[in-house]
Amino acid sequence: MKTSARRSKRLDQESELKVTTRVALRAREKNCSKTRAVRVRPEPEYLQTRTTSEMKLMPPEFFQIDALDLAPRLLGKLLRKDKVVLRITEVEAYRPNDSACHGRFGITPRTAPVFGPGGHAYVYLCYGLHMMLNIVADKQGVGAAVLIRSCSPVTGLETIQERRGLKTDKPVLLNGPGKVGQALGLSTEWSHHPLYSPGGLELLDGGEDVEKVMVGPRVGIDYALPQHVNALWRFAIADTPWISAPKNTLKPL
Repeated sequence: MKTSARRSKRLDQESELKVTTRVALRAREKNCSKTRAVRVRPEPEYLQTRTTSEMKLMPPEFFQIDALDLAPRLLGKLLRKDKVVLRITEVEAYRPNDSACHGRFGITPRTAPVFGPGGHAYVYLCYGLHMMLNIVADKQGVGAAVLIRSCSPVTGLETIQERRGLKTDKPVLLNGPGKVGQALGLSTEWSHHPLYSPGGLELLDGGEDVEKVMVGPRVGIDYALPQHVNALWRFAIADTPWISAPKNTLKPL
């Protein structure tokens, strides 16, 4: 009887410790994290219970709006290419007359895709290393796009890891635009590709709107005019760790 009582007391103490630890962690996250980043957690339940074959392609008219309107609407949408499906978690908008937008150079062999109709891909090589995926916005000739900065994996994790050369399931796998391009196996040849057409690279409806969003200035555009450097045109899902640095410049919308 004494042994049983001691075992019961020990179990009660362990349970109390676990509860106390969880409460303390939540309090520390609340008090110390300005970006509301929380523990890594699995994809939303609706993604776990639905196959990507059941999810519909986004239509052309979805993309043909101002890049600043399109950017937050892309959060939670899915990118699919072969076995890999990624959930978009962070984006940046680039608009006409924006000194940080490639469109400021006019139509060149490199920038021509960004002047195409909304819904097409614009993939460019950055620093000779990274393939950067942008989704063209607005009407043809406008010259606007949304950069995909970060994603989280939905399917094809092994393929993603192989392409990235990184055996992990942590956010470092996809928390940056170059990492996203590498995970999808992209090259500049994917520019002009329509994301609303079946096959190849597709944009799918994730099935649920994102409610909590963070905003902040865009990353790595110090060359731009001050009003564009400071513009809050970076958007990220608030309750996911799958976002890139810097996180402390993001604030709740």
